[in-house]
Amino acid sequence: MLSPQTNVKETKAQTWKIKLLYDGACPLCVREVNFLKSKDGDRGLINFVDIAADDYDPADNAGIDFETAMGRIHAVLPNGEIVQNVEVFRRTYDILGIGWIYAITKIPIFGSLADILYGVWADYRLLLTGRGNLKTIVAKRQQYQNERENNLNNSQGRCADGCEIEDRR
Repeated sequence: MLSPQTNVKETKAQTWKIKLLYDGACPLCVREVNFLKSKDGDRGLINFVDIAADDYDPADNAGIDFETAMGRIHAVLPNGEIVQNVEVFRRTYDILGIGWIYAITKIPIFGSLADILYGVWADYRLLLTGRGNLKTIVAKRQQYQNERENNLNNSQGRCADGCEIEDRR
C-alpha cells in the first residue's frame, strides 16, 4: 500500500507536462520563472526544478548534471525526452497557452537565428549577471558539496571519506 506522501508525489508527477530546469541563482532566470509560474497558476503543468538548490539531483532529472544544466537550459518531458535551448521555451510557452510569443521561432530561418542568439546569451549569461564563468561556478559548487558532505560525516562520527571513526574514550 502506498503512503499518502508517495501518492501525492505520483499525482504531481502525472500532472506536469514539462520539467523545466532553471538556475535559481540567476536573477534573470528567476524573473522568467516567476513569470511562467504566474501563467501556470495552480495547474501544475510545469515542474520547476532549481538546479542551484543544494538538493538538486541529476538522477531525478534525466541524468542532467549541474554543469550541463548550467551551460544551456534543459527540460525533461514526461516520457523522459530531453529538450534544450529555445525548444524549451517553445514547448513551455505552448503548454501554458502563450505559445504565440515563440511562434515565429517555429519558422526554420527564425528558429535557427533564435538558437544562435540563445547560444550567445547562454555562453555569456553568467558573466553578464556578474557571476563569473561556468568552470569557476562548477568548481565552487563541488567544493561546497564536498564541505557539506564532510560536515555531515563529521556530525555522524565519520571521517571525510565516510569511514566510521572509532570512539576511543
